[in-house]
Amino acid sequence: MNDLSPTLAPPPAVQSARIDHGLDQAAMQPWIRMECLQLSPGRQLGRMECMDLGGQQIVREHQDAAVQKLGATPDNLCTLSYCTLDPAFRFSEYDAANADAIFFMPGRTEFDIHVPAGAQTTYVTFDHDAFLSAARILNPSQWSGAGAGLTAIRSRDKRRFAEAVDLCFQAGKMATASGVPLDTVGMQTSLFQTLLHVVTASLDAHRPLPPAARVKAMQICRQARNLAEDRAVTDEPPSVVELCSELGVSQRTLQYAFSTHMGMSPMAYLRLLRLNRVQAILCRAEPGDTTVTATAMHHGFLHLGRFAQDYKRIFNESPSATLAR
Repeated sequence: MNDLSPTLAPPPAVQSARIDHGLDQAAMQPWIRMECLQLSPGRQLGRMECMDLGGQQIVREHQDAAVQKLGATPDNLCTLSYCTLDPAFRFSEYDAANADAIFFMPGRTEFDIHVPAGAQTTYVTFDHDAFLSAARILNPSQWSGAGAGLTAIRSRDKRRFAEAVDLCFQAGKMATASGVPLDTVGMQTSLFQTLLHVVTASLDAHRPLPPAARVKAMQICRQARNLAEDRAVTDEPPSVVELCSELGVSQRTLQYAFSTHMGMSPMAYLRLLRLNRVQAILCRAEPGDTTVTATAMHHGFLHLGRFAQDYKRIFNESPSATLAR
C-alpha cells in the first residue's frame, strides 16, 4: 500500500440495488464464490450497496428476509466485517451477541453465515498477505497466529469502521453526481490504515475457541445439507431417520444442531433448500425450456399444491411468475 502514489481517477461506481433473489445477491459479489439461500418469507430479499475501489471492495447489505450465505474466500482475499447486534446472527461458529465484534476472514476460508431478517452487514475486502503483514508488524503478539481461520475480534474502535465506510460511500456518490474525479488510491490507503488500526488496537484479537457444542452443531448442519445435495438429483430427499443413520447422531442431536445453528428444524431447512434450488432454476430458465411441474417434481415436491403455497409464502410470487420473467 505504501508504494502506491495517489492518482486521480473517474469516480468509482457505487452500485445500489434492490435484491429480489439469492442469485442477485451472490452476483453482486463476484469476487467471492458464494451461494445465498432465502430462509424466511419475502418478495424482496434485501438491499445492497457496493463500491469498487480497484484493490478493495466495500459492501453494505440490509436483509429484509433471512438468508444463509455459503462459500469460500479466494486464495489472497481477506475480509473485515461487522453486523448489527443480533443474537440470531451466525458467522460460521460465531454469533453477533457482542456489540464490539468484528470478524476477520482470511483467504481460503469456508463460511456459513446466517443473517436474520432486519440485520445489516458491512464488509471490506483486502489483499490477504498485505493486510496480515501490516497487522503483524503493528501487533505481533495478537496477530502472529491469525490467518488460519475465521477470527472474532473485540474492538474498542468499531465505530470508526462504520464511519470510514460511510465516508467512502458519501464521497463516491458525491463524485458520481458532480463528475469530479476521486483520489481512489488515497481512499484505498486511508481505508486500509483506518481499519488496520481498528483491529490491531483491539480488546482481544486472539482466535478464541468457540463453544464445542456450537462447532458441532454447524458441522452436523453442513453434513446434513451435503447429504441432501448429493441426493437431490438421484433420489427422494432424506428422512430424519436416514439423516441420523448417515450422520451417526440421534434425532435429539440432529434437532438440537439445526435449532442452535439455523433456528429451525432439519426438515424445514432442507425443504427451504430445495425451494431455493427450484427458484434458481426457474430464474435462469426460458419458459420453453422447462415447466414448473417438472422442476418441482425433480426436486422431490410431489404435492404440487403445497409446493406452490410454500413457494409463494417464501418468495412472495408464484413459481410460474418466476419462470415467466
